[in-house]
Amino acid sequence: MARYDTIGVGYAQHRRPDPDLVARIDALLGDARTVVDVGAGAGSYEPADRHVVAVEPSDVMAAQRPRHLAPALRATAGALPLRDGAVDAALAIMTLHHWGDEQQAGLRELRRVARGPVVILTADPVVMRRMWLVADYVPEFGAMDDASFPAPAAIAATLGPGTRVEPWLVPRDTPDHTLAAFWGHPERVLDPAARAATSGFALLDDGVEARAVEALRRDLADGTWDGRHGHLRELDAHDGGFRLVVHRP
Repeated sequence: MARYDTIGVGYAQHRRPDPDLVARIDALLGDARTVVDVGAGAGSYEPADRHVVAVEPSDVMAAQRPRHLAPALRATAGALPLRDGAVDAALAIMTLHHWGDEQQAGLRELRRVARGPVVILTADPVVMRRMWLVADYVPEFGAMDDASFPAPAAIAATLGPGTRVEPWLVPRDTPDHTLAAFWGHPERVLDPAARAATSGFALLDDGVEARAVEALRRDLADGTWDGRHGHLRELDAHDGGFRLVVHRP
């Protein structure tokens, strides 16, 4: 069963597209007219003005796609049902860490089916460990991230020479409530629905989650969190570890 068949419920409500990231992706796709979106999910980052072939293995996620989007093909990244060079570009937005043993094969498949750019949004596990939520409350996330997120340099090595890695800073007001988006909104971590919309919390042991939430609730109430991290409330954006990896043939 696809991982998001378990953790994808309510995803579309809390994970709406960030306009800054939409603009970045649009610029990186350039003049591509046809795009395969692998791990398309609810279609949050599918460009509206291009022909998109969506690939999504989870029925739960695919069912949340808006009616104006085309239905998604049921397939996985490691075996895309497209011929060589079938599309102008390939897109994979915060999905690579869910590909498991298919990561290497999936990267090669992205490069195989796209004539032009391959655009990937992933995260650097080293940077993610520095976030207060991981460092102070859920160090277990660090081990999970190390096991699921390949280093951006490793992705670049698989895609080939000329691959660029660019940071994407998470805006404070982003409507895409990823785990990294909690950086300036610690109170949001106390919302069970917000936590459930992130794969990290959704996959976390219930006892560990309860321990972390109670500790953060206590630190917010007595001012400990603000004493350590209150300066973050003044920032407009923050590096939560997101990285755009782009390869052009």
